[in-house]
Amino acid sequence: MAYKADSEISAASAIRRAVVYIPLCFGIKSLIMTIDDLLDHDIDGLVERTKERPLPRKAISLDRAWLFFGCQVVVGVYLAKMVLSHQALYVSMTVWPLYIIYPTCKRWMNFAPIPLGLMFNVGIFMSWSDISADGSVSWKVSGPIYLGLCLWTWTYETVYQHQDKLDDVRIGIHSPALLCGQYTIPICLGTAVGFWALLAYGGILNGHGPFFFAGLAAAGFILLKGLLETDIDNPSQCKSFFLTTPLVGQIILAGLLVDAIFSRHLVGHWVTV
Repeated sequence: MAYKADSEISAASAIRRAVVYIPLCFGIKSLIMTIDDLLDHDIDGLVERTKERPLPRKAISLDRAWLFFGCQVVVGVYLAKMVLSHQALYVSMTVWPLYIIYPTCKRWMNFAPIPLGLMFNVGIFMSWSDISADGSVSWKVSGPIYLGLCLWTWTYETVYQHQDKLDDVRIGIHSPALLCGQYTIPICLGTAVGFWALLAYGGILNGHGPFFFAGLAAAGFILLKGLLETDIDNPSQCKSFFLTTPLVGQIILAGLLVDAIFSRHLVGHWVTV
């Protein structure tokens, strides 16, 4: 989206940033999951879905897990300082406390997808500032997109948590699934539509064309259809819905790429001809 908005950003620069951010995202997700497993090792052993994870089944010791976590932090901070601009690094630091807060949320509140969404989706601000020549961010575009992505996180995470609701009740754990109960699908339909509408609004503000909106429409159809077909009392269906959500993002990304290439290169070439 930044590449579409700023003609000073070259295709080569956008590709180089993508090469950096894709493994960076996997690394951050891995770090957060390590923290989650460490802080939840006592709970995971009591939940059917998670009892076979390495720590609950004692495949590795807590000391080794903490050592692995320490290595991740050292390597991660070093690489972040090496490959990120100062602005992007400072933006990322605003959500670092949530890396610790998020895994504890299930012990005291039902709104864990909120901090999860806030920390996962901050990448839109990081990458925009990282690729801009002056480190600026188009807040009027990225702000609605960020809020929309947080709604998306709430949608898939709430359905996902229905896999564990019986165990959660038994051991006294909180979750959005228990909060929403039988109203989960209507609520998640609302957050899914909000996600779609905010992305559409951001696309309009950023001047995107029909390829972006075609991808957004296709992704929205898959998301809403998946929600309507999911039985929240069937754990396998909840898991299946969760595992289809990356496809939603991939379709939107494909629409963004085609739209950017078309508007920045093909249209200009045809006008010149």
